Parts: sequence; C-alpha cells; structure tokens
Amino acid sequence: MKYIVGIVRWLVGLLFIFSGLVKANDPLGLSYKMQEFFEAWHWSFFDNFSLYMAFGMNILEILAGLAIIIGWQSKFFSRFLLILIIFFTFLTSYVLFSGKIKTCGCFGDCIRLTPIQTFTKDVILLVLIIFLTITYKYIKPIFASTLSLFILIIVVGLTCIMQWYVLRHLPFVDCLPYKVGNNLIEEMKTPANAVPDTYSYTFEYEKNGKKFNFSEDDLPDDLDSSYEFIGRKATLVKKGNGLTAAISDFTLQTPAGIDTTQAILQTPGKYILFFAKDFDNMDRWQSMFDAIYDDAKKKKIPLFLVTAQMHTAEKLFPTVPLLQCDATVMKTAARVIPTYIIMQGPIVFQKISFADASKVMEFLKK
Repeated sequence: MKYIVGIVRWLVGLLFIFSGLVKANDPLGLSYKMQEFFEAWHWSFFDNFSLYMAFGMNILEILAGLAIIIGWQSKFFSRFLLILIIFFTFLTSYVLFSGKIKTCGCFGDCIRLTPIQTFTKDVILLVLIIFLTITYKYIKPIFASTLSLFILIIVVGLTCIMQWYVLRHLPFVDCLPYKVGNNLIEEMKTPANAVPDTYSYTFEYEKNGKKFNFSEDDLPDDLDSSYEFIGRKATLVKKGNGLTAAISDFTLQTPAGIDTTQAILQTPGKYILFFAKDFDNMDRWQSMFDAIYDDAKKKKIPLFLVTAQMHTAEKLFPTVPLLQCDATVMKTAARVIPTYIIMQGPIVFQKISFADASKVMEFLKK
C-alpha cells in the first residue's frame, strides 16, 4: 500500500506544483480569469481583490503540492488538497455545463485544455486525493519536521518574489499571441480549416400594439418604419469546430476614430508601440518615456502611444502620436502597465516593461 500511496502523492503533488508555477508566471492572467467568473456570478465587487486572490491561490497550490510530497503534516494537507480540488471541480463543472466561460484557466494560458478535459482531470484528481485522505498514515516524512518547515517557508518566499517580479517585469514565459517573434497579421488570420458556428435568427417587431416574430427568411414584404424593432434572438443550429484566429479583436485607431491597424503593422523597419492602458502612477514612468520619445524622434524611429483613454492622452501628450486600443485587448498584449513593444513590421521584436525602460534606450543607441 505504501508504494501506491507514494506514487499517488508524487503525482498529485507535482500536478499542483506545476499548476501553481504556470499561473505564478502570470498572476495577472489568473486574476482576469477570476474576474470572468465574478462577472458571470454578478460578484463584480470582488474585482479589486482578484489579483491578491490570484497571488494567494498560486502560493497555496505550490505549498500544498510540495507539503504532500515531502510528507509534512500529511493529515492536514491531504484534507486541504481535498478542499481545493472540490472547489476546482466545481469551477470546471460550471465552465463545462454553463457555457458562460470558455476555459477555466487551470494551467494559465500556456496549456489550454477544453472544458471536458479540465473537468475530467479534476475528477481524476478528486478520486486520487480522496484516496490520500484515507491513507495519509502511509505518507512518511522525507525530512525532519524543522527542515520540512524551513523548505516550505523558502518555497513560499521564492513564489512571492517570482510573482512580484513578473508583475513588474513581464512573465518569464509569454504564452499569449502577442509574444516575441509572432507575426500579428498572421495571428489575426482565421485558420483555413475553421468551421464557424451556424445560427438561425428570429427578429421581434411590434406594430399597432401587436408583437410579431419573423425568421430571417420570412420577413414580411411590407416591413417598413411602421414596424418597431424590439430585438433579435440567435439559435445555434450547428456547432463549429471551435477554430478561430488567435487574435480577433486587435485594432488601432487614430484620435479621429479611423482604423489604422494594417497601416501601422505594415510600417517598414522598426517602430515602438508604447502600451499605456491608463495613466495611473504616471510618475513611475513619464520622465523615462519623455527621454525615450525624444531619442526615438532624433533617430527617426516612429513611436506611438497606445491607450484606452484617448481624451486623457491628448491632454497629457499633445505632441506624441496617439493610437486607441480596447482596454481588454491591451491587458492581453501587455501584462505590465505600461509596456514598450518594439515592432519590426508586423513581427513583435521585443517586449520591455516600463521598469526596464533602460533597455529601450540601449536599443535606440544601437
């Protein structure tokens, strides 16, 4: 029995450690995923705490996984793992059966699993962890209690440092479609073998106090302004294969509202997109940005400030070329606010956090 327990504890522990590390590489990504759940449940008041919750959740996963492997407080941590996996199984079942959220984000953006795959994974883990809670007496400590505690404290500290670092300097591993080396124009193309979902539509109108429902193929010949449009209902007729463009909503607009995405991405040579979603804590980066902008201007390297707050940007930076982008898209393209993205045509050449802006100056010197 102790050999079976040993295999199970290592399997469960390593999976929890791996899951925590993958998400600790990008805690902001987990916080955004949490906000999706909060929105679905109408719990938006938790949004302001989502990053702290993501930060803590990653620590707990790594801590619990490591504790069960080294055998420290096995009774407590086997039960703690059981609580975690019950919670995770609830989340993955909600994703699978509600259809309101596409993925649960169990392994962040680096390993994307379908809802049925994540739910199956959690059910298997649930069975294994129940087994551990029953057989925890067979889990023998690898180290002395004091040394085990010291190891766990060190790991928790390193996990905190890791998450603090990536929140300021960008993730170690970028798993998003805007990562270095990607061609954004290619990423925006729909795969050749993609089959979209097929829907039928029903339109509701009102005329002379009466409501009418028409299908898209059965609209009346006398449909005119005397009919008041009430709404439209879409019914899924045939499910597609789920293949879509990796980037589907990235647009860059001029202050006048003109879509200039393709023109910008086809700019010859290198240019810089400075992603500043908002202008909170400007004192942390403005002086360095001003120096970079002046230097880029002298070197004739185009620099555009990309923001979701165009009116504010126009007041703060009247001489800088401005582009508007959706705030949600910017969260994906640039995890740290703000971030310099050095482009070469449509290809992401380099991504640099504001905290490492000196690297942008080095690029301009070269």
